[in-house]
Amino acid sequence: MIAQPQKTTPLWRDDRFWSAISQVIVVAIVLSLYGVLLYSFNQNLNRTGLNFSFGFLANPAGFSIGETLLKYETNDPYIWGLVIGAINTFRLVIVAFFVTTAIGVLVGICSFSQNLLLRFLSQVYVEIIRNTPLLLQLLFWYFVVFLSLPKPREPSVFANAIFLSKAGVVIPWPTVSDRLWWGLGILLISTIAAVITWKWRSHAIVRQGQTGQLQLFCLLALALLSMVIILFGFHWEIPSQADTSLVSGGLSLSIEYSAVFAGLVVYTAAFIAEIVRGGIQSVSKGQWEAARSLGLSAGQVMQLVVFPQALRVIIPPLNSQYMNLAKNSSLALAIGYPDLYSVASTTLNQTGRPMEVFLILMAFYLGLNLIITIVMNTVNRLVQIQER
Repeated sequence: MIAQPQKTTPLWRDDRFWSAISQVIVVAIVLSLYGVLLYSFNQNLNRTGLNFSFGFLANPAGFSIGETLLKYETNDPYIWGLVIGAINTFRLVIVAFFVTTAIGVLVGICSFSQNLLLRFLSQVYVEIIRNTPLLLQLLFWYFVVFLSLPKPREPSVFANAIFLSKAGVVIPWPTVSDRLWWGLGILLISTIAAVITWKWRSHAIVRQGQTGQLQLFCLLALALLSMVIILFGFHWEIPSQADTSLVSGGLSLSIEYSAVFAGLVVYTAAFIAEIVRGGIQSVSKGQWEAARSLGLSAGQVMQLVVFPQALRVIIPPLNSQYMNLAKNSSLALAIGYPDLYSVASTTLNQTGRPMEVFLILMAFYLGLNLIITIVMNTVNRLVQIQER
């Protein structure tokens, strides 16, 4: 038999052709819109006699910044002022990540507590905080809480180490010395050893049916060693006050920083608590019952069986809350904390460069959130259960 020649589909009847054409059309429309916007932007700049340029960043800023970790003077360039603002943002956000995670996880676990009071308080906290605007909470912390503190020369004192007043919050802080670096090194080694021991104990209890008493003893010993290092190895500088003079020593935090920090932590922790609660509820009841059938206590069931499985559900939305926390830090402008957005706002008002300033802000927050996403995606891959 003679093979029949294979018919080719006409181009106008090929779905792949029309799919490619439609995508080309969409890209052309988007590029055209961007072109129109850029042309309009350039025309507006020409009418005002300005050119798109970041050269103004080298000009003297001429304004002061209330809080700086690095040296800053009013004759420093705008770029250095923006760097100072970015450092202030990092100083706020990074510390808030750890504190809000600890509070959120604790509150989320308390919602499953057999103690009725703890369970009720956690639910009330979550419902009130999640249904109140963040800006309102920041203003509450600033005007109602911190501005109601006593005068700087008559501060409230807690445990003879923490001083609260209108001048800010003063807490103990380790002095930078060789002793501090040695203590941090030993603390890091003990933390790594504790993580290894924890995994060893989990394996011994769940896989081998052991009690894990030896591993528990090692963990307690490492915890005791860490406490000794933190208390005596860091060379803490304790704040003090002589008569009615101002408080000296320790780490001083302004009321603006304290109010923003408290507001962001309390607000974000409520959302993290709900994420933790949902993650724990996603673990099937069979896992709880199987863990109890092994003779595990309620705490061991949560630590060794339920919570590790819940992390698979907790980590992805936790990433979103961390990014929200980073972006919400820009609301610090409302109460006068000099974060990057506040410094950039002053820069914009003085230079009249809205496009350049907002591009800097967008690039900063985009880069910060991309870093958070990369870290959290890495953590998410580590906690996923490996299928065989």
